Amino acid sequence: MNASVTSASRPLNPAQDRFSHSSDHLRNIAQDMLDYAKQRGASAASADVSVGFGQTVTVRQGEVETIEYNRDKGLSVTIYLGQHRGNASTSDFSPQAVRDTVDAALSIARYTAKDDCSGLPDADMLARDCPDLDLYHPWDLPVDAAIELARQCEQAALETDTRISNSEGATVNLHEAQFITANSLGFIGGFPTSRHSLSCAVIAGQDDAMERDYWYAVARDARDLMDARQVGRIAAERTVRRLNARQLDTMQVPVLFEAPIASSLLGNFVSAVSGGSLYRKSSFLLDQIDRQIFAPHINISDVPDIRKGLASSSFDDEGVQTQHRAIVENGVLRGYFLGSYSARKLGLRSTGNAGGNHNLILQPSGVQAGGLDFSGLLKTMSRGLLVTELLGQGVNAVTGDYSRGAAGFWVEHGEIQYPVQEITIAGNLKDMYRNIVAVGNDVLVQGSRQCGSILVEGMTIAGR
Repeated sequence: MNASVTSASRPLNPAQDRFSHSSDHLRNIAQDMLDYAKQRGASAASADVSVGFGQTVTVRQGEVETIEYNRDKGLSVTIYLGQHRGNASTSDFSPQAVRDTVDAALSIARYTAKDDCSGLPDADMLARDCPDLDLYHPWDLPVDAAIELARQCEQAALETDTRISNSEGATVNLHEAQFITANSLGFIGGFPTSRHSLSCAVIAGQDDAMERDYWYAVARDARDLMDARQVGRIAAERTVRRLNARQLDTMQVPVLFEAPIASSLLGNFVSAVSGGSLYRKSSFLLDQIDRQIFAPHINISDVPDIRKGLASSSFDDEGVQTQHRAIVENGVLRGYFLGSYSARKLGLRSTGNAGGNHNLILQPSGVQAGGLDFSGLLKTMSRGLLVTELLGQGVNAVTGDYSRGAAGFWVEHGEIQYPVQEITIAGNLKDMYRNIVAVGNDVLVQGSRQCGSILVEGMTIAGR
């Protein structure tokens, strides 16, 4: 990072003076809600209280376009009257508003239908061990420094190539928050978090052709962000290489999903093996536990305890202890993503995934499991399509049918030949997962799902 980008040192309680409400105050509010709910006759209750703030600065064509500050706070309470459930929320932390919110949730619960699967998590599954996962790194970034950082990012993009003709701007964002989750079983926990990012989007022109692309970096700690100038250069390079794109004929060839979009295939998988899809029987992977659903070299893990991880946590949204789990082992499905409600609907137990997956990691494959680099994946494919952008939402969650607009590059003899656009790639996710040839070691960490580029054999390209 540039010298102007520093993350504040971490004193004993770094969040104490940065938030409008201290952690102790949030705990007191949560406990007050639970106590009042019990007084009013609730058989069980859970409460969530959070505060946060952010700063976003965008520079376009060297000029400040937007400076935004935000401060957020909110609380919600879920009340159970037996197996009748009610929920209410507010952004007012005053004692009267807290009581009114609890009363509103109680009123709702009295009118809802009984649900045998509703209720708090099983007490023996609640988190007891909550280690510090190093998720909070305040960024002391004055607005002038943020403007300068955004200018450096955009300027680097504009200087990369003379064909960069316009800019949508560069943005610097910081966000910090802290929360408390509690329930009437005695669980209470929470911690501060941070999430900072740099992004840039530019436009390239040549003759009558115009193309746009972008790049971004995100991290818990600003010191871990990619250099601002490098973010700009990558955005420019990705934009320029798309110029003079062609169309393709309809054919069936291997498709290489570049790392930034390959994680969407993991997203389709997570949705298919999550509780809501399973108990509603709306998943193309229904009843596939302990069956081969991926190629034999595929291994996927859910890892909640990565230090500084973008989706790390010691407990899920219900307070259930998270755990390191093998989700796919040598291509075989070993686990689902379940919260307490969906687990009960399926006759199972929570997996600590209320709120979704944690850091989902697809291990590289090939070259003795060390993985191929991007160049190696191109050579392995030899001839086919490299996809760098997906358009539309053409995925049928029930059947697995997959059809999405795409743009990217045509590859011959393991080398990129020219950009392509206005095509559609199609297949079925069940076949695509089984036909994964290799997963690259060019792992990109930009969210909760981490993987390298993914090479899939035999997809249909619909072109001209």
